Amino acid sequence: MTRRLTALAASALLLNALCYGLMWLPFHQLAALGLHPLWATVLVDLLVLAAILVVRAGVLRPLGQSGWLWLLMLAGGMTNVGFNWAVTVGDVVRVVLLFYLMPAWVVILAWPLLGERPTRASLLRVALAVGGVVLVLKTPDSPWPWPQDLADGLALLGGLSFALTNILLRKLRAFPALTLTSAMLAGGALMCSIAAVIGLATGVVNLPPAVAWSWGGVVMVLALMVGVASAALQYGAARLSANATSLIMLCEVVFASGSAVLLGAATMAWATALGGALIMLAALLSALSSGAPALAVEPA
Repeated sequence: MTRRLTALAASALLLNALCYGLMWLPFHQLAALGLHPLWATVLVDLLVLAAILVVRAGVLRPLGQSGWLWLLMLAGGMTNVGFNWAVTVGDVVRVVLLFYLMPAWVVILAWPLLGERPTRASLLRVALAVGGVVLVLKTPDSPWPWPQDLADGLALLGGLSFALTNILLRKLRAFPALTLTSAMLAGGALMCSIAAVIGLATGVVNLPPAVAWSWGGVVMVLALMVGVASAALQYGAARLSANATSLIMLCEVVFASGSAVLLGAATMAWATALGGALIMLAALLSALSSGAPALAVEPA
């Protein structure tokens, strides 16, 4: 591969990371306009999925060939439920860091699902990640490092689902990438719809507001961001190694955390910074490890 093509592929992955790193902004805007992130995710996922189906009408036909694809839908959907809701109601930096506990979850889940026994190196990564989470979760007001609010719990749920998504993508790599992406989008719309209906019944989620250009335009921008990010991932990941893809995509954490701190949507206490450093170190070691798979990106 020429240097120019390599640079283009790396730039595409950086664009992907930038889109997802800044996606908390439109979610916050939509929440301020009265549209809950679960309803917003349903609309966005359906819009992007509809665009894909226009181009490739039979892209979801393989769903009848493997039960694992249905599990991928569930995992991808729960990733959206956890992350998109958490990043809207919680401290963005804290949510992103707890979400990226993913390398530790992968080590734990890969054993029963892929038969990959933990190595000393992988257990070290788990220890680093868990140590980082302890620092992030422990607050002066709490004697134990435990989730402090809904956002913490949702971020951890999203990270666990994200790890399961990664493992399933490895298991299903024989299927076309567009089929896998479409399955995750369909799962996002489905699981967010179910969570929103349950939230309505319990009073946690409000009904969508009346259709208006004020929030409809933001939804369209968000759908465009997801579409661009997905296309950039398809282009970049197909042309770079899994390790390089994983490393570049970790920039999403930098983009999300940096923008949130600069715009006043998050704080960076010393414990959070140190805990985040440990979590990111675990993620970096995971990406650099032999045969590490490329990280999956949650469809918003």
